[in-house]
This record gives sequence, structure tokens and C-alpha cells, in this order.
Amino acid sequence: MKKNETSLVIMAAGMGSRFGGLKQMAPLGPNGEVIIDYSVYDAVRAGFDHAVIIIKKEIEHDFREMAGKRIEKLIDVEYAFQELDKIPSPFKVPEGRTKPWGTGHAILCAKDHIHTPFAVINADDYYGVSSYKIIHDQLISDEKLCMVGFELGKTLSESGTVSRGVCEIENGYLKSVTEHTALDKNSGIPLDTIVSMNLWGLDEGFFAKLENDFVSFLSEKHENPLKCEYFLPFVIDDMIKKDGAKVRVLKTEEKWYGVTYKEDAEEVKQAILDLTNKGVYHGI
Repeated sequence: MKKNETSLVIMAAGMGSRFGGLKQMAPLGPNGEVIIDYSVYDAVRAGFDHAVIIIKKEIEHDFREMAGKRIEKLIDVEYAFQELDKIPSPFKVPEGRTKPWGTGHAILCAKDHIHTPFAVINADDYYGVSSYKIIHDQLISDEKLCMVGFELGKTLSESGTVSRGVCEIENGYLKSVTEHTALDKNSGIPLDTIVSMNLWGLDEGFFAKLENDFVSFLSEKHENPLKCEYFLPFVIDDMIKKDGAKVRVLKTEEKWYGVTYKEDAEEVKQAILDLTNKGVYHGI
């Protein structure tokens, strides 16, 4: 491993229920590119060396055909597979469960592929060029735990409500993340409030916490064992409150784009086309 090497971990295993299918594979660029193409392109320009893409084994062929072949020309890529039965002994998957275990479990599934400080992103979120630069530069500093925060008003959909992690910040550090559902511009939360879009900066030491907490999660009696999920922000929130972890908040001025709903796709296509015409994505 070379000095200051960094990895980009891309969570692409979730099905887009509100979108109506595998939104990670929706062609949104002028030549059929998907959002992940732009994410990797931006990450490479920011200085990232390596990508780990977390998918379901069942979509591996389609994913490689629709995105993987292009991404592999830009960066060293490995694939990790989030499978329902990938849980520690002696735990068993509850009978009838089909839902994935959540974002915390997804990152655990990538553990064997990550040997550097790393950033975590959602495959179906467009974060903007500068977001990757600021998180990369933080990851190669002495203070690696961080989060890129977006203004709520720059993360909303015109097509319906969204769920966002609303952040409480103190002296530049994250104090708490509270999940809010059904948010829109009339929700009563100021539009300049900083929210998490799952753009986290972490180091290899984070896996010990993740593994221990996942065992605790599986040991709990959940109200609905077929639907409960192990969410990455909840683990980080727990680290802050119980362990005194310091997570630097890096504010970005970028506007988020995503396809939460099918109707969002046209807005994203237009935004990417505008950026392409401005030369931001020359030759992608």
C-alpha cells in the first residue's frame, strides 16, 4: 500500500423500491452513463486509488455489463457481495426474511477488500465534483473520521418526500444524526440545515466497531425481524455518543441529484447534460 492511498466504497446492493427497480443502472448520461460512472470519474480526479463496489451476486453480470466495464478503465475495482446469509455464527436468517440487513452490513461485506482509509457513497446519489475532493483530502490527514454534509434544500426531490439524516453539529464536529422521513420544502426544517447523504470518511479501525455492533444488533429482539436493518449512520452516532468519537463535518456547496422517484430521472439527465456541456465531464 502506497502512502496516502484511499479507497471508494460504493453501496449498490439495494433495490430501488420507490424508483421501481434497479435505479443504480438507470441510464442518465448523454451516452447512457449511470450515476456511478460520474461518481468514480469524480473520485479518480480527487485522488482515490481503488474502488470496492458492493452488489448482490445475482446482479453481477448485468452490473458489469452496464457500468463495470467502463469503471474498470478508470480505477482498480473489486466487487463485494452483500448476501442475506452473510452473518456471523451462530445467528440464522429469520424464516421468511428477504430484505437486506442494511448499510452497516453492506460495509461489513466489503471488509476483506479494504486496507486503506475509505469513503462510503450510495451508488444512486450524485454528490458533485468538490465533495470527493474535500473528503479525499480529509482522509489523507491525521483526522480521518468525517462526513460530507449537504444543505437540506439542495437534497430534496420535486416528485415526493425523502428521508434524510439531520445533523447536529458542534464546533465543526458531528454531535448526532437523527433520521427524518417524509421531508420536503414544507417540513418545517430550515433548508440550510446540514444533512447526511451517506458520504462518510472512515478508516480500517472502524470495522472492529462495526462487527461488534452487528453482533449486538442480531442479538436484540426486534419488533419486526423480517424488516429491521443495521444502518451505518446509527453505528457512527453510537460511536460519538458512547465512545466519544470525533467525526469532522465537511460542508459541501454542491447540489445533490438522485433518482428517488422515476420522475426525478429527467431532472438528473438535464443536470448532467448541462455539466457535460460546460466541460465538467469531458471524455467520460
